[in-house]
This record gives sequence, structure tokens and C-alpha cells, in this order.
Amino acid sequence: MLKKLLLSLLAFIIGGLVVTWFTIGQSLYDTHRATSPTTAPGDYAKQNDSRVPVPVQQTQIQYPFDPLKNVYWGDTHVHTRASFDATLFGTTLTVEDAYRFAKGEAMRNAGGELMQLSRPLDFVAITDHAESFGNLTRCGEANLTLLEKVNCWVFLNPNVAIFRLIRGSALGEGDDVAALGSPGVYQKTARTHPNQADLPICSRGEGGPARCYRDSESEWARYIDLADRYNEPGILTTFAAYEYSPVLPDTGKHHRNVIFNGSDLPGHATSYLDVGSVIELWRGLEATCSGSCDFLTIPHNMNKGWGLFYSRHTWDGKTYEPEDWRLRMRREPLAEMYQVKGASECALGVGATDEECAFSQVFEPCDVGEVTGCAFETGFARQGLKIGLQMEQELGFNPLAFGMVGSTDTHNANPGDTEEWDFVGGAGAVTSPAIRRYRQSEDKRPFKSTLTFHTAGGLAAVWAEENTRDAIFAGMKRREAYATSGPRITLRFFAGWEFDEQIVNDGKPIAIATAGGVPMGGVLYPENGQIESPTFFTWAAADVMSAPLQRVQIIKGWIDAEGNTHESVRDIACADELKVDPTTGRCPNNGASVDISSCQTLGETGARQLMSAWKDPEYDASQGAFYYVRAIQNPTCRWSTYDAIRLGIELDPRVPATIRERAWSSPIWIDP
Repeated sequence: MLKKLLLSLLAFIIGGLVVTWFTIGQSLYDTHRATSPTTAPGDYAKQNDSRVPVPVQQTQIQYPFDPLKNVYWGDTHVHTRASFDATLFGTTLTVEDAYRFAKGEAMRNAGGELMQLSRPLDFVAITDHAESFGNLTRCGEANLTLLEKVNCWVFLNPNVAIFRLIRGSALGEGDDVAALGSPGVYQKTARTHPNQADLPICSRGEGGPARCYRDSESEWARYIDLADRYNEPGILTTFAAYEYSPVLPDTGKHHRNVIFNGSDLPGHATSYLDVGSVIELWRGLEATCSGSCDFLTIPHNMNKGWGLFYSRHTWDGKTYEPEDWRLRMRREPLAEMYQVKGASECALGVGATDEECAFSQVFEPCDVGEVTGCAFETGFARQGLKIGLQMEQELGFNPLAFGMVGSTDTHNANPGDTEEWDFVGGAGAVTSPAIRRYRQSEDKRPFKSTLTFHTAGGLAAVWAEENTRDAIFAGMKRREAYATSGPRITLRFFAGWEFDEQIVNDGKPIAIATAGGVPMGGVLYPENGQIESPTFFTWAAADVMSAPLQRVQIIKGWIDAEGNTHESVRDIACADELKVDPTTGRCPNNGASVDISSCQTLGETGARQLMSAWKDPEYDASQGAFYYVRAIQNPTCRWSTYDAIRLGIELDPRVPATIRERAWSSPIWIDP
């Protein structure tokens, strides 16, 4: 009888394992094989990189000190194998490798593809997830417990399926969304963040959570030391930094990169395991970053924050008080509005009718019942800027007066690698080699697909007197910075009453604009009795290694006496001596095109530089407003087109063959 029971039990267990394998196991195994570094060589053999011409690497331009400022190029959002997700994606390159890459050294990624900048960067911040710090510190030691060995094995063996399971378990408690309100409006949701004791490696054993906390401090000290060691003023400026990474449902983001300057930095990198509120993050950093220490935070992927970024609530369900808004105003002068996971400038149908809001954007406006995976009213930079105007009327100050930067969010330790022809994906062997970037599951939503959603990433440009920590950090704090979608488009933007339209004919317009106005990121206050529009001076120059410029636009947002916000978009400079259509406010199409079989540009259209001095015909001195510039290139091939050439396959009709790269200035505000 007992024997029969045991046999029946064994048969039941075996049957359960078989069912589990065919329902879950087979899928996980297939996912692992399709994304593993061990199977990458076979996939890499399917492409021919020689089909895509590689430009000759350029040397870095080292500028002398200039009181009128130089533009410096950087990346403030970079992950290496020290981030647990990058390791699970197969990335093996280190923090030290990332610094060497930023200086121009060539490296191969987890998929076997060669990576190299066409030009070195001027500055960089390596921002590995602080939540990863210390969790693997002891993996090389002997006499580990069984639990510690399992932890190390899981985190050191690439497996995207494991990453998805871990990410799902990191949501914390209380993640059910509150009662639904209007579609596209974030609903306050109470959440409790996990802590060190929730991690298996920290939950027991000698020292427990306290040991893991000490290990994380040791790891953070190493980051500070490496940033100091690789910092070369005038050549490569490096900042000690990390990412604070709360998790949202459905792969949503509510992350901040924390960038430090000065000495005596905090001994602990405050993470999502320590605090669940960004308000508490800022408060804690202000308490521990004192004296010569300074810091700022940069949010990213507002487009995937499901409306949280520009709402009045925090991740864990707190509501901003006036002193919290002041704290945010002090510590968050910039927003990363372009990176590998799309553009966060604006979305069509969400307070915007601007056709350029479709650029690198896959989200549709939220429908009734949707709480993730759609475009929220409080999820994009332009909307955030308009909300800031409303809050200024309410609070007497504008806590959302932020500037723009771009970066990569690469998880390959390749900062600044943003050229479309060189895009190797952003997630190790999961998105490399090329055939893996081209895979598109039919049942995937666009924002979960590399092919349809991912871009080649953006760059941060900062105007500063010299390439040093103090100068570049000061430029970021005063918002004299801008974003590009990858190319090194030079962009300057000023506003003032002490110069006029004739500035474009002067031999020294930057000196005149600097003396007579404010640059991007600045605030212009109307003088007594001033009722006419200031002059807005814009100068844009094309990247010498990319396409010519097609047009320059000014985007205006303003608030009326009733507290309603508005926006307008106008072209102010056209290439090829074309004129702005007075009816549409747009430049005519200049006919620029690309041969998508070779990615060679066709024709001779476009401008190497465009300069404009413009006055707002609808200026109202009584209204608060912001203005920012968007400079747009002629079309060039999208990264997926280059991959199709490498693979010798047809273009996928679900994505555009070309892209019109661009730059976005930080705004200038008019404060009446």
C-alpha cells in the first residue's frame, strides 16, 4: 500500500514537472537561449559589419578657458556590470572600462560587436544602480553559506528571465493602483519600499543587513575613488554618481541619477532600499552632502513614469508640501528628456498638437482604465514646464523650472555611443548582436520592444568656461545645458532687451547676447514699462560628422490670467533660403532624402548653420512664459536600417527607415 502511494506521489511530481516545463520552463529556456552570451556568436555570424562604413575616429577638441563659454559633450547616465541588471544581460565591462571607452578606446560588447566613439567625450558620470552596491562584494570569498553561493550564482550568470522575476519582486508592497480617476491623470498610490533585509544575501548570516549596508558603503567608496582617479581636467571630467531606482509596474520608471561635485561626499549611496520617497532622498543628501560637497538629481524616462514625475505625489504615496517643492527646485535643475528608451519632450494628443511630438514616441494617450503603458498628462517635459507655470501662480515660485539634457542609459559600459550606425543595443547580449535587436514578438506592446521603442540614445551638452568639474557642474546647475538625440549639434539660445534683430549681422553676436540678455536656462524679468517682446537670438550649427540642419523652431508655453496654459510652435529659420509660411508657421520641405539601401544622403540640401533673431508677435508682458529651441537635421538612417544592411534583410515596416535627429535647448523663462 505504501509502495503504491509513493509511486503515485512520484508520478504526480513527475507529471507536475512535465506540465510546468511545457507551460513555463520551455518559455524561460527559450528566452534564455535567445538572449544568452553563450549563443551570441552564432547570431553574430549572421551579420556583415563591413557593409556599413565606419567613419575615421576624430581627436578630441581641447578648448582654452573662454569667459563666453565652450560646449562640452557628455553622458550622465551609464551602467556597467556593477548594475545587477547589466550583469544579468551579460555585460562584463567594468567601471574602469567605461572610463577608458569615454576617452576613445575600442571594446567589444557581450554580443561580440565592436564599440568605439567617433570622438571622445568631455565629461561622464557612471551611474550604476545604488541598489546593487555591496550585494556581490563577498562573492569571491571562501566559506560562503549555501544561500550566499546561490545568490552569487544567480546574479553572476546572465539570464534575462531571472532579471524579469527579480524586477517583479522588487515592486514593494501596496502596488495596487488607487481608485481610478480621469484617464491620463496619475492617481496617488501608497507603496512601501523593500529594504536590505528583504534581500536573500542580506537576510541572514553573519552581520545580516548591517553587513550588506557596510559592503554597499565600501562599494560606493570605490566609485568615488575611481571617479577621482580617472578625472583629467581639460581632457575627461568625471563625476562620482549613482542611480536611485524605485520600481513601477509594467517596467515603468521613476528613477533619478544623483551627480556629486566637491569633496567629502556622503559615505553612503542612498538607494530605493533606504527611502521610498524622492523627497526623503533629497533631504538625506542635503544632510550628508555639506561643506564643499554639492549634488543635483536628474530624472529620466518621464515618458515611462506613468504620470508620476510631474504629479503632486511621490512614489510611496506622499503629497508634496511647499517646502518639498522648494527642495525639488534647489536640487533638480535638469531633466533627461532623451535616451535609449525614447523621447520625453511631448506626446501627441496629450496637451500637444505639434507633429514633432511623434519623434521617438510610441505611447498613445491614456484611455479609461489604463494606468500603465500610455501617455499621461503629467508624464512629459513640456507638460511639466506648463505645470510649473501654474504652480508659480499658486506658490509664488516655480519648482518645475528645469533644463534639458540627453544621455544614453546604456547598460553596456559604452558612454556616449549614440551614433545610429554604431548602435549595439542598450542591454548587453539581450539586444546584441543585430538579429536580436530586430526580433519583434507579435504580442509585444511597442514600448516593450527594442525594435519599435529603443533609440540610439542622446547626449548632454553643457556650456562652461572650461572642462573641469566645477565649471561643468555649475553649467548644469544654472541650466545652461541642452539635449541632443545623438549628434553633436551646437546650439546657443539667448533672450534680452538690450539687443535687436541686427545681432545676426554683427561679427561677435555671442558677446553681444551675453552682455545684453540671458542664456538658455535663465530667467528674464521685464523692465519697468516694458511691453514689447525681447529679442530671442538662436544660433545652431550642424554636427560635422552628421547631416546638415533643416530648420530651427521655438516652442512657447504660457499661462493666462485664468490659470490656463497654452503652447505654440513656430519655425524661425529655414535651410536653403526657404521662408517660413506665414499661414502654417512652418518651413517648406527642403526635399532632403536618403538612399536607404546604402544610407547615403541624396542631394545638396540643408545648412551647416542657421542663425535667427526673433521677436514674439504675441508677446504679453503680463503673462508668465517659457521658450525653448528645437533644431532639426535633414533625415538620416535610423539604427534599424543600418542593422538591416548588416543582416542583408528587408526593412521592417513597423519602424521608420530614417530619423530626423535634433537638439533641444533648455528654456528661457519670462517672469512678470
